[in-house]
Amino acid sequence: MSVRELIVLGSASAVPTKTRNHNGYLLRWDGHGLLFDPGEGTQRQMTHAGVTASDLTWLCVTHFHGDHCLGVPGIVQRIARDGVAHRVDAAYPESGTVYWRRLRHAAAFHDTEVIREQPVSGEATRLDTGDAPFTLTARRLDHYVEAYGYRLEEPDGVTMLPAELAARGVRGPLVRRLQEDGAVTAPDGRTVTLEECSVRRPGQKVAFVMDTGLCPAVYELADGADLLIIESTFLDEDEPLALERKHLTAGQAAAAAAAGGVRHLVLTHLSERYGDADEERFLRQAAARFSGEITLVHDLDRVPVPRRRAVVRPRPAE
Repeated sequence: MSVRELIVLGSASAVPTKTRNHNGYLLRWDGHGLLFDPGEGTQRQMTHAGVTASDLTWLCVTHFHGDHCLGVPGIVQRIARDGVAHRVDAAYPESGTVYWRRLRHAAAFHDTEVIREQPVSGEATRLDTGDAPFTLTARRLDHYVEAYGYRLEEPDGVTMLPAELAARGVRGPLVRRLQEDGAVTAPDGRTVTLEECSVRRPGQKVAFVMDTGLCPAVYELADGADLLIIESTFLDEDEPLALERKHLTAGQAAAAAAAGGVRHLVLTHLSERYGDADEERFLRQAAARFSGEITLVHDLDRVPVPRRRAVVRPRPAE
């Protein structure tokens, strides 16, 4: 059975707290495991979450500030130690290659050859996902060091309409042929098209946005996302500080989600200046600008990707 969910391994910002570990986000997607921004302690958080190195197929780093990458050495060495045999792709800003190499070889260990590096550069990079059931794009954000957000997209599909198939006598192997060829000849000799018997099913989309000020890429990444995982470092009253440090407030993150028609907004990367009592304020400020589902995550939370939605084909007028 396919599983599509976010596992939160850490949700703090620059400084971890007693209740929030440094960053770490695992997106499980139909047998693939995309680990974003492993900070310190990610290995142990994976153990708490029941995640193994063998679950990982991607390692994606948004930028090379410590809270987003200091867990890389442990993850790489765990991949080697556990003998992971399948390929693990690694995406990171090309401008930070020197930091990647330091992290990748931070200590003595028996190395692994399964990691394939895919550095990103420019305003946007389409990564090579091979035969994976999704595309992965990196877009440059606005931060003090070069930083990228990531967007995973599933291709659009179709949902077959049983009543329309039955009305045209299309059943059994003919249904598969209709899906593959786009048209078949029905038992009565009529040509039946896929369009007549199906509706478009939009592919699911997930966006991951970390340290950044508001910029066009934030909106491009969020556009139409079913799940938007986005930093919410500051409360709205601290917007001048957010602007100075090139981060987002709860309200700004929510406004980007509203502009993009996001279905489920996930807030994370909270500054250590706020305590547990402030969480309700983050939610209120986000809800003031976004009317959809909002989750302010905690470590080890699991957030399912919203179920697919079908676009219903308008019925012809009688």
